[in-house]
Parts: sequence; structure tokens; C-alpha cells
Amino acid sequence: MGVKVNSTMNRITLIGCGDIALRVAALLRGRYRLYGLARNEAKFPALRAAGITPIFGDLDGRASLKRIAGLADTILHFAPPAADANGHDRRTRNLLAALNSSLPPRGGGVGRGGFLRHPARLIYISTSGVYGDCGGDLIAETRPPRPQTSRAALRLDAEQQIRAWAQRNNVHAAILRVPGIYAADRLPLERLRSGTPAITANEDSYVNHIHADDLAHIVIAALHRSGANRIYHASDDGEMKMGDYFDAVADAHGLARPPRMSREEVKRNVSPMLWSFMNESRRMVNERMKRELNVKLRYPTVQDALSNARRLGGA
Repeated sequence: MGVKVNSTMNRITLIGCGDIALRVAALLRGRYRLYGLARNEAKFPALRAAGITPIFGDLDGRASLKRIAGLADTILHFAPPAADANGHDRRTRNLLAALNSSLPPRGGGVGRGGFLRHPARLIYISTSGVYGDCGGDLIAETRPPRPQTSRAALRLDAEQQIRAWAQRNNVHAAILRVPGIYAADRLPLERLRSGTPAITANEDSYVNHIHADDLAHIVIAALHRSGANRIYHASDDGEMKMGDYFDAVADAHGLARPPRMSREEVKRNVSPMLWSFMNESRRMVNERMKRELNVKLRYPTVQDALSNARRLGGA
């Protein structure tokens, strides 16, 4: 049985209760009733402490997701994808199937007795990796995706599933394409300490960033102001090359800058996973985010965040 519509309007279900979900919850706490899907019951006390009611469920097992059907008006989907046998994201497929199961009538909307068939809104955190290597070009949301890694292809598949489902069921969906997330506790300090090389400046790739706190505020802005089935770049204003980013973090923390090598030398000296990040180059345009979501970034560039940390004695 579903939940009465008027009881869902101030409820949000968080799918994927990691760092960003907890930052979002801190901004929403007290204004919404928050639920969080989790498969590890050891995390339940931390979720409760953050003001989130834990709901046991596993996106890899559709049968375990029955409790989220009809529970909330809004879904915030932050969970990473996982491939099925056909290369599709099975976790998003299972989530959408579960959200469909609160029935009753055909055609979506409100059923007999005022029960909710589908949530009204869904926000999904995707990745800038769906564009693949753009050779350092400036890119807007209108650029056709061309993922070049399996994880980016899965994110694009999840996007496509969500947008098709939202259109069929009259759900207001928004996709946030997110680049490298950083914060004081999400910096590549161990990489710098280990001496992992960076690419020489004239061959280096452009990299995009967003501070974790800014991303949490962008999620809230999308919740209230996004267009239906709309894509947004959740990126800051910076135009850094990757090696310059590592140099800036090293300088701020009193560490040695990484050695620079040619692209071919770096490729031979790092893992395939790390190389896949280092190899792609693009510069994301964030004007749609600013204009339509009215986002004002707290940290427009990485340098702003590092300077603020130094002023507060955090570096």
C-alpha cells in the first residue's frame, strides 16, 4: 500500500548515503523528513545522528527496495552505478522499478484514496566523465556525450534511464554532471606524499572541480529551481590543469610538488584507473547552473578554498 499524498510532500529519500548526502542532509534537516537507503546496518547510528531515518535496502537486490515505494515526494539519487550482464546500470534500473511499485492507477499521479504512484522529483548526481576526452575544449550541457570509460558509460546509462522514466511518468528529474569533488578531507595528500608523477605542463590535461559544500548547495538549488528533465554542470569557475592543482594542494600543505613527466612516462608509471582520470581534458561551462539555479559559489576556485583553509588554520 502507498502513502497518502499529503504526507509525502515534506519527505525526501536519499539513495547513496555517503559524504555528499550527509552534507545535503545537514542543509535540509528540520525542514524535511529525511530517509536514507542503506544496506549496512552498522551505518544506521550515523544516519540517525544526521537526522536521517535509515531504511534497509540494497540497490543490487530489487526485492529489498519495497519499503521506499510511495515513501517520499523527492528522491536524491547519489549511489554509484553497477553493471549488469548487458552493461547497463542495474542499480538505477532496480530503483526505478521499486519507485513504480506503489501503483495503483494507470497513467501515474494520484490513485484511489489519494495514494502516490511516483515521486514528484528526482535529482541524480552523474559525472562529467560522460563527455570523454574533449581535448581541453570549453563544453556546455549541449555537447553530445562520448564516454570513454566503463564507469562513465554506466553513469550515462543511468541518466538515460532516469530521463526516459521521468518523461513517461511525469516526474520532474534533473541531472547534475559533477567533476572532481574536493574538500579539506578530500584532497590528494597521500598521492602527493607517495610522489606520484604529474604530466608536464605543455602536455597536461584540464581538470574541473567542485567543493563538496558547494555541491551540496547545488543539490538544494536543483531541488527547488531546476527545469524538468534538465542537465546542469555542477562545476566551479576554475580552469586548472591537473598538475597545477596538485602543485596548489602541495604548496598549501607544505608538501613537495609532484615530479613532472611526459604523458607517455606518466601512463607507464600510474595505474590504468588513475590514468583514465589524467588522460581526459575538458573545461566545463557552468553558466546554466548559475542562471537557472541561481547558484552563488562559496568557493569559485580551488585556490579560494585553499586560501580560506589557510586563513582558518586548516592547512
